[in-house]
Formats: sequence, structure tokens, C-alpha cells
Amino acid sequence: MVFNFRMLSDEDDNFIRDYEVPYDMTLKDFHRFICDDLQYDAAEMASFFKSDKSWQKLKEFTLVDMGLHPQDDLDDDLMPVAMEQVLLGQIIRKEHDRLLLVYDLFEDRAFFIELMATRKTNPDMEYPRVAFANGEAPNQFDAEKNVENKSIFEEAMDDWGNYEGDDNYDDEY
Repeated sequence: MVFNFRMLSDEDDNFIRDYEVPYDMTLKDFHRFICDDLQYDAAEMASFFKSDKSWQKLKEFTLVDMGLHPQDDLDDDLMPVAMEQVLLGQIIRKEHDRLLLVYDLFEDRAFFIELMATRKTNPDMEYPRVAFANGEAPNQFDAEKNVENKSIFEEAMDDWGNYEGDDNYDDEY
């Protein structure tokens, strides 16, 4: 069985990826596949979150095993589980189930991933694969580089961002 996921970004309305991946792929392998496709550094800290229909984070799956949680108990939402211990089919069970891939933990930047369909494996296809791609991926490390339509004020302030003033300036007349 193959999962067909759609991945979107709230930083760029033109960014869309459709991925077809085996249901028995680990979250870690799915993460690595996404990073390869987007040319991101897969070693950077990231987490998948199972989410509800409103994209609220429910259960965390971390890139690094924190050693805090046994793999058997995926129902305990309080403790994170390592991505390598979880298969997609264990947490994605029906169409429109959702995941968040938080790839910038400090800025809480994420991709929104939704299961659009399940299909039988096509013997002529190699999985995982990118089924559809549109738009450029957001910059992995600098959200500011993703902002193309800055206001005139923001552009002017960028020029002054590193200005520390003139130490020789005398405020008194």
C-alpha cells in the first residue's frame, strides 16, 4: 500500500509537494526523503507531530531518540517517540490524517502534511517518489530570506539594521 501525501508551507502559497511513500516507511526515512527532495540538511533537529483537523500538535516524534519513551506505547501523548521507531502506517490510519513537520524548532516553522489517498503499489513505480512539485522550498535556516514582498519601511529598516550610531556625536549644542 502507498500513501499519497500533500505537503504545504504557510510561507509560500505556491509551494506544493505530493509524495507517494510506502505505508511501512519509518518517520525517520520519510523525513530523510523530504530533506533530500528539498535539499535540506537532514541532520538538523526536527520533529513530526501528529495533528488534529485544526493543525494543533498532538503527539511528537523526534529525530533523535530521547530515551524517554518505550516504543510500544504510541498512545501516550506526553512523551515523544523517536522517528526511527514508528512506521507511517502506525499513526496514519485514514484519509485526511495530518502531520506537521517542524523543521526549524527555534522559529516553529513547519510543513503541513495531509494524507490525500491510499493506493495499491504500482509494480512499475519506485517508491518513495515525488508525484508532484511546485514552487521553491522555504529556506531551511533563515525565514527572512523567504519574504519577497517586504514593505518599503521594512526595506529601509534593513539598511539601518546594523547601524549603532555615531559615538562622536554630541547631543548638546
